[in-house]
Amino acid sequence: MGGTLGERPKTTVLICEDHRVVADALGTIVGLEPDLELVAAPTPDPAEAIAISARTTPHVVLMDIELGSAINGLEATRQIKRVSPGSNVVILTAHDADSLLVEAIEAGASGFLHKSEAIEGVIGAVRKAAAGDALIDPVRLPGLLQRLAQEREAKRDELLLVSQLTAREREILQLLARGSRIEEVAETLTISPHTVQTHVRNVLAKLGAHSKLEAVAIGMRVGAIEP
Repeated sequence: MGGTLGERPKTTVLICEDHRVVADALGTIVGLEPDLELVAAPTPDPAEAIAISARTTPHVVLMDIELGSAINGLEATRQIKRVSPGSNVVILTAHDADSLLVEAIEAGASGFLHKSEAIEGVIGAVRKAAAGDALIDPVRLPGLLQRLAQEREAKRDELLLVSQLTAREREILQLLARGSRIEEVAETLTISPHTVQTHVRNVLAKLGAHSKLEAVAIGMRVGAIEP
């Protein structure tokens, strides 16, 4: 889609929101603006939003962060930025915890829009996002960026630690992540429980972890093992 207003192309918008009243209201608001255009009807399904984004490359995506789906708004944002890098995703949220905002920035979001925002604020946010502006409180931005940098540095350190694990140690860590007990790991790998315990101690030492659970958490954070 994407008609024109005189010589000026319209800003195309996609809405992903699973509260029907909110979705309909947002759709109506966007539809009333002569310079804005929906690429599709609002959808509650993040998988559909990803597919629509790949097909239509909207300028702006309004994305609810809490969706009743296996894919939440943050993961949907990551995937939309992969299939449509030019789309600017604005997170719709009823919360403003710093940890949530940092996760959204990491996912590629351009900013945040509180669900209590007035109509003028919604329209203004869409236009700013389309223009490439970051919709983040400038007072909070330095702190958020500092936290983001610290988390990335911590992740790099964990990646380095995990890279020291042998293939067998990763294999055992993966089995532990699936809830296997030492005896079950030993049976699966046809080795003795004593050998498994030795490998586990080595894993904990290399990762600087105090427990099997902490080691599994580190492996999951860096994507070395699957849940």
